[in-house]
Amino acid sequence: MNDIRRTMLWMVFGLSLVMLWDQWQVYNGRKTTFFPSATPVVAQAGGAAPASSVPNAVPGAIPSVATSADNKAATAVFEPQAEPAFKHEQIVAQTDVIKVTFDTEGGSVVRTEFLMEVDKFDKSRNFVLLDDSKERFYEAQSGLIDAAGGPALPTHKTLMTLAPGDRTLKDGSQTIELRFESAEVGGVKLIKTYTLTRGSYAMDVKFEVVNVGTTPVAPQLYMQLVRDGNKPPGESKFYSTFTGPAIYTEAKKYQKVTFDSIEKNKVDVEKSATNGYVAMVQHYFASAWLLGDGIQRDLFLRKVDTDLYSVGMITPLQDIAPGGHKTLNAKFFAGPQIETVLASLTPGLELVKDYGWLTILAKPLYWLLEQLHALISNWGWSIVALVVLLKAAFYWLNAKAYASMAKMKAINPKITAMREQLKDNPQKMQTEMMRIYREEKVNPMGGCLPIMIQIPVFIALYWVLLSSVEMRNAPWMGWIHDLSSPDPFYILPIVMTLTTVLQTSLNPAPPDPLQAKMMWFMPLAFSVMFFFFPAGLVIYWITNNTLSIIQQWVINTRMGVPPKFHFPKF
Repeated sequence: MNDIRRTMLWMVFGLSLVMLWDQWQVYNGRKTTFFPSATPVVAQAGGAAPASSVPNAVPGAIPSVATSADNKAATAVFEPQAEPAFKHEQIVAQTDVIKVTFDTEGGSVVRTEFLMEVDKFDKSRNFVLLDDSKERFYEAQSGLIDAAGGPALPTHKTLMTLAPGDRTLKDGSQTIELRFESAEVGGVKLIKTYTLTRGSYAMDVKFEVVNVGTTPVAPQLYMQLVRDGNKPPGESKFYSTFTGPAIYTEAKKYQKVTFDSIEKNKVDVEKSATNGYVAMVQHYFASAWLLGDGIQRDLFLRKVDTDLYSVGMITPLQDIAPGGHKTLNAKFFAGPQIETVLASLTPGLELVKDYGWLTILAKPLYWLLEQLHALISNWGWSIVALVVLLKAAFYWLNAKAYASMAKMKAINPKITAMREQLKDNPQKMQTEMMRIYREEKVNPMGGCLPIMIQIPVFIALYWVLLSSVEMRNAPWMGWIHDLSSPDPFYILPIVMTLTTVLQTSLNPAPPDPLQAKMMWFMPLAFSVMFFFFPAGLVIYWITNNTLSIIQQWVINTRMGVPPKFHFPKF
């Protein structure tokens, strides 16, 4: 029975590792092993929405599309246009938190630089999310297509003029506006007005469609995010996080889609809704097009070039008579995944900071961590304080577990002697073992169940610390200047390994020499992984180990079982 207890403890430890691995898979957009969703629907030609209805996002030459009854609108968009009389240029606007670069070709957002976020790999510059450099392509685009398959309308490839006005937020001002207006294309003008606000990563975007022609038009507005399929630079191989598009609707909630799924035309998302948003997500940051509830929109995901993918929405603007106009208001967000900020913009946007199936536990843990930081003003010490509170909350559960282990440790010499005496009679050995447990009033499972109850909580805390942008470039003390990066001198991982060794050695040594050696394999292998984990996660684990050792030591002493370290003999 002693072996059963020890086996159960290893099962608990192994289960925690497996569940962490499973959530890593889910975070990267793969299917969960244990809670699979419905079987994905293989999208037909066009993916999650008719590809023919969406303009091509490739920044180079516009390809031609074969004309058919189903793609007249797209054909109109893709038709070659006359060489413009002027070349497009890039316009930079700046507030106190963000510097945004717009392109007069389509009035697209082609670069976002966050003035409050330093690049982790080059401290001399700010972090850039959207970008149109040689190394990366990531843009927010919008334009019009004709629902009736009529002539081409202004798209994100149409040249626009910028109205005069401030491009930098001045002291005392709260907003700046940039108004882009297209020339007449297909009898229609498109006007985009971006409003940037002090302290905000979200921009209000007003689309005005004016019919300057002589016949009615039935335009549809599309908004899309287009980026390459590469992981962000410096992505760790040990805790790789999800990078790719996501769609949210009230019907199917938050759905991530991998670039690989788009590549293979295997996408199962809501295709039509009157609420929700589309987003591009990566570790710590996200961008999203937001449209008000009650507005019909078709959602799409598709591949647009060798290594370019888009996610977006198309919304009808109804017929516009000659001389008439229609206006639609939207928002564009590009910024860090700060939960309170995201939740204030639109329902469900905070889910881009993804905790997986443990969200119900992770959200209150994040809230508590935030409250502690408000008091302590240091994220590292806030992590320590949070783990202390959790250990206090689970004190009696842990006490029961360690008391059971102490009893097992006390009778371990008797069990070992009995096993040696009856090693040739396994059946009698088991009977004798049960007798000893009954006489000593020991429950071999008593140390397992209390620990199992706590596993989901600590896994949820793991994801909170891994996902929170607040840890990024946040100092703790001394040499730890970034809680989201590994310890540069490996001091914390070494300390964590030592605490793991001490905690393991406090447990009773298995009577079987091979079992005793195997008992050390998993914790040591687990410790090696932490050499590559963010410092914030290592601090959390060190604190948890240290408090566990102290509690186990105190309980053993109280029960008259002198604490003794059992180190392996290799």
